[in-house]
Amino acid sequence: MYRTRTCGDLRLADEGLIVTLAGWVQKTRKMGGMTFVDIRDRYGITQLVFNQEVDASLCEKANKLGREYVIQVTGTVRERSSKNAHIPTGDIELIVSKLTVLNSAITPPFTIEDETDGGDDLRMKYRYLDLRRNVVRANLELRHKMAFEVRNYLDKQGFLEVETPVLVNSTPEGARDFVVPSRMNPGQFYALPQSPQTLKQLLMVSGFDRYFQIVKCFRDEDLRADRQPEFTQIDCEMSFVEQEDIITTFEGMAKHLFKVIRDITIKEPFQRMTWHDAMKYYGSDKPDLRFGMKFVELMDVMKGYGFSVFDNAAYIGGICAEGAASYTRKQLDQLTEFVKRSQIGAKGLVYARVEADGNVKSSVDKFYPQETLQEMKNAFGAKPGDLILILSGDDAMKTRKQLCELRLEMGNQLGLRDKNKFACLWVIDFPLFEWNEEDQRFYAMHHPFTSPKPEDIPLLDTDPGAVRASAYDMVINGVEVGGGSIRIHDSQLQDKMFRLLGFTEERAQEQFGFLMNAFKYGAPPHGGLAYGLDRWVSLFAGLDSIRDCIAFPKNNSGRDVMLDAPSVIDDSQLEELCLQVNIKE
Repeated sequence: MYRTRTCGDLRLADEGLIVTLAGWVQKTRKMGGMTFVDIRDRYGITQLVFNQEVDASLCEKANKLGREYVIQVTGTVRERSSKNAHIPTGDIELIVSKLTVLNSAITPPFTIEDETDGGDDLRMKYRYLDLRRNVVRANLELRHKMAFEVRNYLDKQGFLEVETPVLVNSTPEGARDFVVPSRMNPGQFYALPQSPQTLKQLLMVSGFDRYFQIVKCFRDEDLRADRQPEFTQIDCEMSFVEQEDIITTFEGMAKHLFKVIRDITIKEPFQRMTWHDAMKYYGSDKPDLRFGMKFVELMDVMKGYGFSVFDNAAYIGGICAEGAASYTRKQLDQLTEFVKRSQIGAKGLVYARVEADGNVKSSVDKFYPQETLQEMKNAFGAKPGDLILILSGDDAMKTRKQLCELRLEMGNQLGLRDKNKFACLWVIDFPLFEWNEEDQRFYAMHHPFTSPKPEDIPLLDTDPGAVRASAYDMVINGVEVGGGSIRIHDSQLQDKMFRLLGFTEERAQEQFGFLMNAFKYGAPPHGGLAYGLDRWVSLFAGLDSIRDCIAFPKNNSGRDVMLDAPSVIDDSQLEELCLQVNIKE
């Protein structure tokens, strides 16, 4: 046997035992006639002791060990005189009687420590070394535990795990597809699934009733901290359900994960908010509710006083930061520069401090009497010591989004976005369509199979933009961790949806004829939800990026720098696939 115990499980109760360990050399320390070596495996670290006076040749062999050498040792467990309270094995050490070097190693390009000296790009290039670090390994252990608990919960709820194909047809109506050329069908292509949406609906037509799958999905889109070209969904679908049934089931799953993974008991129902209110009061369809600073609209209060910036605005709104009146002029100037950055795009920032005596001191004092400033203060419910920050613009939606960025920045600066605090929310009643000015047409806000709310169906003929969707997103701490909808199960309603989205009958039949035909054989009412497993894990691990909970992630350019992918393929492969590469300048 290479080992009889692991490097993380020996305790004082094991004193006197002769054991064999195997693992990697974390570090070596020579102190007089003694050499100490820390041996590491996935389970922990154990201190090894070599004594020059007891066995000089063995000690000399230990002195030649380098970092990350793979070794096997046999020895006797002994109580440690200088204990280490920071590791579980810190009360013991192993007095080594036999050492075998299983594999030597060159010096790694960065230290394999919790606090490493390796930058992101270097660690991604040597990801197999990065995965040896405790903090990264712990993220993957958390991911495993969460996937296990998801399966456990859904199995008890009567769901069946069914695998769906990875090579499917392209549906260019959504995000960009990754496409795969078919050698057997020259000039034709598969696509990697953006989600198993139509396939899980077909499973409902097949009578499977409750389906789930922890599934890889692929989208060829620009990357952010919470996006990767390939990601993992907890994909679910249910038959004979309404929106409330799905929300109840998956709120239950969320509470189960909170309890089992984080030992947090949530008894009260998750808060619910309509999409309209989320945009009106937070400028986002995924508001972070760990803190307040709800938007207050000031059109009626601040217009008509000769301040042209406000007088000509289509929207004036602000937030109140409690206790932030102590901000200096330098800090306020930095906030102004923040909102004027290109990615935010505001023209400027107006501020107002509530003084200790209740009076309001503002950057636009010369335009407004104190009575009006008091009216503004009362609109926020502001108290002495509070700071009011105001933005305006000629586009209400755009200005609210700018105000959203300012709100989140203030939340960060004031320490209100605690990663160990969780605010859970359902955002409901999304618009069914969103209008694209450039194309002069409607697009589905979610996807073309989302059902309108039953009471809004008559509006499809008269005012499609006012139709609400039977759709819902779960948002935790400002992150959309999942979302779904009730699906259209009536072929006539689905036909109407396609027409409103600008599909010709031929195009609809070409892309989705298999689904439409299936509906004709008796489709049950159905709906579902997909959680982002990567986002759930990063949320529970307190990470800023989902990359750190994925074993082999891509970088911000969508590249795997370890495998050097994507890469050029041989001309012979191109010829076999009937392809020619024409790179645009």
